[in-house]
Amino acid sequence: MRNKAFYLSLFIINLSFVVSAQTTARMVNPADIAATSQNYVNNRAPLSPNPFIKLPVTSVTPRGWVGEMIRRQSEGLAGKLGEISAWLDKKDNAWLEEGGSHGWEEVPYWLRGYSNMAYMLDDKDMLAETRLWIEAILHSSNKDDGFLGPANDREGRREVWANMLALQILQDYYDYSGDARVIDALTAYYRWELAYPEEKFLRHYWENSRGGDNLLSVIWLYNRTGEPFLLELAEKIHRCTANWMQESTLPNWHNVNVAECFREPAEYYLVSRDPAALRATYNDFHLIRRIYGQVPGGMFGSDENCRHGYIDPRQGTETCGFVEQMLSDEILMAQTGDLLWMENLEDVAFNSLPAAFMPDQRSLRYITSPNMVQADSRNHHPGIDNPGPYLMMNPFSSRCCQHNHTMAWPYYAQNLVLASADGGAALLIYGDCRTTLRVADGRMVTLDEQTHYPFDEDISLSITLEKGKKKGGKRAEPVEFPLYLRIPTWTVNAHVTVNGESVPCQVTSGGILCIQREWQSGDEVKLHFPMNLTLRRWALNKGSVTVDYGPLTLSLLIRERYVTVDSRATAQHDSGWQPGADASKWPSYEIYADSPWNYGLPPTLSGLEVEHLPWPDDNYPFTLESVPLRVHARGALIPSWGQDATGLCQVLPDADAPRGTLEPITLVPMGAARLRISAFPPVE
Repeated sequence: MRNKAFYLSLFIINLSFVVSAQTTARMVNPADIAATSQNYVNNRAPLSPNPFIKLPVTSVTPRGWVGEMIRRQSEGLAGKLGEISAWLDKKDNAWLEEGGSHGWEEVPYWLRGYSNMAYMLDDKDMLAETRLWIEAILHSSNKDDGFLGPANDREGRREVWANMLALQILQDYYDYSGDARVIDALTAYYRWELAYPEEKFLRHYWENSRGGDNLLSVIWLYNRTGEPFLLELAEKIHRCTANWMQESTLPNWHNVNVAECFREPAEYYLVSRDPAALRATYNDFHLIRRIYGQVPGGMFGSDENCRHGYIDPRQGTETCGFVEQMLSDEILMAQTGDLLWMENLEDVAFNSLPAAFMPDQRSLRYITSPNMVQADSRNHHPGIDNPGPYLMMNPFSSRCCQHNHTMAWPYYAQNLVLASADGGAALLIYGDCRTTLRVADGRMVTLDEQTHYPFDEDISLSITLEKGKKKGGKRAEPVEFPLYLRIPTWTVNAHVTVNGESVPCQVTSGGILCIQREWQSGDEVKLHFPMNLTLRRWALNKGSVTVDYGPLTLSLLIRERYVTVDSRATAQHDSGWQPGADASKWPSYEIYADSPWNYGLPPTLSGLEVEHLPWPDDNYPFTLESVPLRVHARGALIPSWGQDATGLCQVLPDADAPRGTLEPITLVPMGAARLRISAFPPVE
């Protein structure tokens, strides 16, 4: 079912405010946004249209901390993997040589994000590397039967999971270049898929779970060609994909599969228009969180696979799970316009993902948990569902996350501004950026968004129009279009102004505000979203306490001690270095607590004080030293709550566990804390 904010918006969709003679403002139901604009490709009939549309890959230029994150990625592991990963070694690579022995999955996992970084940064060397691999993918499609990519045959069936990743890469490349070869290659490949025997199609584990990725790519091509056979193929893919439409269970409980595949029914809804399919995606999302997601950070406790009884906040999520959940949220927020997906996307992006990496983005860890007090190279199984050094920071933490993490921030940045189906612009998540897009009847508009959000309550948006052809093109003619703005559910008394004039937008629990006016160059929109401290209790996890400040979840400030270790000696069993790679340039780290962490927290906001600190000069707010927000609180030590034999923090103590007296503690945003307690035992 949809979230409360979505349903509340249904009661206010007809409430309009006349701000001035030229401006109206109203809260809208995104489902009522008519698909009337031809500026960008929307779902072609008979598919259900989307209210919002992702822009071409270079339309948004991220700045601020998002831009800094992408810059660090390009100079860190994501940008340099081609030089060190054995799976990206060009010699004997399955994507470059017929019958090559390696790289089948890892190359497209990595190239999804790498190529988008190259496009966004317009980096000459990265673009050249991207072209090499894309030419190889396109060359691999030159087969009589239309098959694209390495032929991976097992048990008499051809596996196509990695091919699904390559399809996404080609879509983004077409978006960037307009290369018509992409359309030809995808058309031929989808004819192969349609002809391939159904009893053999999507029968291997990974591809069977993840058929939704294939389905969405088929929809992408149908929207550009209108070939009727593609709708037939879409039905076949849905039939052959694992059943994600069950009422009280899931096909499997692997964390990445769940984060990636729960959206498949919603994608099928575009084809079938069956409301039950859309409801199934909502049911999947809420089902796993009711059982394993009684924790902060937007995810669920699975480590690698959810297990009965393992629901404590010490259970974590793969880095792959974070990035795939973010991609699902991005797809669903454009399709539905539901605040649930926008706010879950920000929850994972702000609170879970940043702490999965070292600040220089040169190493990452496989598992990150809401409660995590030691990140070392020991084997933490069975507390963690995988035997190995899965909590430490290592450039070879695991070959899936090592390659797949690259797409998180480029895709996030590209979704900072969307087009609306009626020729407008939409800011559904917020971040410092500059965006150029077409509105109304094709006029180019530049939106300049300036903010330190989510560490700041204020967002400024200035609008610049292209110069018109009248009067020698000396001035930009005004243009009328709708501007859609998300009012978060967590704010109270949000304030929006246009050129200094207030726009009424107060709603009970968030919504989508539409400002319709004849815009002129130099117009300014200012948003103020007051952030307040709030409290959550996790009933299934012993009533544990979490404190939030706006969209930021807070964690105990634990002093972190870093120990450098040998990256080769501590690499995962399935990792691989290229011959000659210098491991000393890619260090690994264990992280130990250098201050007490076993505190309980009173379940009250009384006495908590927020302290704002200067914005960091390097635009990177996700370290204990640079984070510009702290909250002063009081907590009590719980001596019996310690670490188990493997170094994991023990499960949350019972409410009657002996405790010390209340003493001052400091809370910081969870995304800046690589060691953290974010679900506290309650000290009543």
